[in-house]
Amino acid sequence: MSVTAASVPRFQASGPDFAPSPPEWRGLRRDEVRLLVARPEEVRHSRFTTLPEQLSPGDVVVVNDSATVPGELDAELVRSGGAREAVVIHLAAAPSDASPGEENPVVEIRTAPDAARAVLDAGVGDRLFAGSAELTLLAAYPVEASPTGAGNRLWRARSRGPLTAELARAGRPIAYGYLDERFPLSAYQTVFATRPGSAEMPSAGRPFTTELVTRLVTRGIGIAPITLHTGLSSQEAGEGPQPEWFEVPETTARLLNSARAAGGQIVAVGTTVTRALESAVDPSGLVVGRRGWTDRVISPSAPPQVVTGLVTGWHDPQASHLLLVEAVAGADLTRRAYDAAARGGYLWHEFGDSCLFLR
Repeated sequence: MSVTAASVPRFQASGPDFAPSPPEWRGLRRDEVRLLVARPEEVRHSRFTTLPEQLSPGDVVVVNDSATVPGELDAELVRSGGAREAVVIHLAAAPSDASPGEENPVVEIRTAPDAARAVLDAGVGDRLFAGSAELTLLAAYPVEASPTGAGNRLWRARSRGPLTAELARAGRPIAYGYLDERFPLSAYQTVFATRPGSAEMPSAGRPFTTELVTRLVTRGIGIAPITLHTGLSSQEAGEGPQPEWFEVPETTARLLNSARAAGGQIVAVGTTVTRALESAVDPSGLVVGRRGWTDRVISPSAPPQVVTGLVTGWHDPQASHLLLVEAVAGADLTRRAYDAAARGGYLWHEFGDSCLFLR
């Protein structure tokens, strides 16, 4: 499934500006990143510290309590013809039919040493050696080929070696070539992170601090948790999102239904939260407690039923996440917000600036 949002700006090679490091490495607190507040009547520049003042008593902010796990390893790719190549691999969980003692993760192969580009010409049967772990490529995942036509980006792989132990020993957070150095796993955790499982950080929640959460609660704004363990980013190839494991607790479902009935806004912190919540809506439109693997794709043609506001980072024009943003905020407001962010020099990606969409 190839997806592209048509309404946002097309950037030149020099832009947008990617955040090269966490704000703490740039002399800022987490909650001092910039915040663009986008409402139908206006688009306004602010700081994340003002989030409580942007919302009203009775609103509920829904957060993802998934913690980031090490998902990146140095490896050697051995092709079926015998050629060898140093690579970096990114790993994520997937619905599994593995036999006892096996693991069948999703794997992306990227160029060494900085994972700057995807390796698209691997094939079925090629093997990856990462320390004491060995993986064999089984099939393209979840589609047969990259939308670019250049080859497969994501693979289902079989591992009979101690992959989990190798990740614990030598794994590191998934990172990309636009970062100026390696950062510790703690830099990839949000203040809500309690349940390990995300391959990539649920980054929309990163600017929150305990102090900011306290201010939200004292203002009468609810905080409710869900869990969604993220897969590998699809922003490069324009792919639809992979299946991801989620859980919406019964307590969260009851709180949201009550808030909606009273006229409160349901503000999802990130596309992960939006996907989880919209995967837990019953035929009557109520949120219910639910868990499992979701393949829900939220887009303008399949819009959200529950989420009315969104805290999010900035996504590339070819990212499937951007269709979700348009589904929540509308194409016109999304375009105006991205125009303002591009003109204002906002920083993109996991350590960058934020946007609050309210309709």
